[in-house]
Amino acid sequence: MITKSQRAFYRKLYLAHLISEDKHNLLSLQALTQMPRRTLQDTMAAMADIGIEVEFVQTKERHNAGYYHLSDWGPICKTWLAMHWLEIQQSLTTEVPSSDNE
Repeated sequence: MITKSQRAFYRKLYLAHLISEDKHNLLSLQALTQMPRRTLQDTMAAMADIGIEVEFVQTKERHNAGYYHLSDWGPICKTWLAMHWLEIQQSLTTEVPSSDNE
C-alpha cells in the first residue's frame, strides 16, 4: 500500500502524462480519471512543486475554453514514467489508506 504523499506524487505524474499525450481540459480529465474536480485542480496547482510546468491554453473568449499544455517536465524522466506507467495507474486505483495507518 502506498502513502498519501506517494499517491499525491503519482497523481501528478499520471496527470502530466495524460496532458502530454492529448489536449485535455478539466472536464475531459475528470471524465478520464474519475477524480473529483477539486482534486484535479489541486494536483495541477501543485505540479510545480516537483518541477512540472503546466499551462492553460485558452482557445476562445470564454474563460474556460481551452486545454492544458505541459511545457516542461522539469526533473521528471519521461522514460522512467513510461516504464512505470502500469504501476502508477494501479496504485491510484487501490483504496486510499486511512489516516490511522500513517
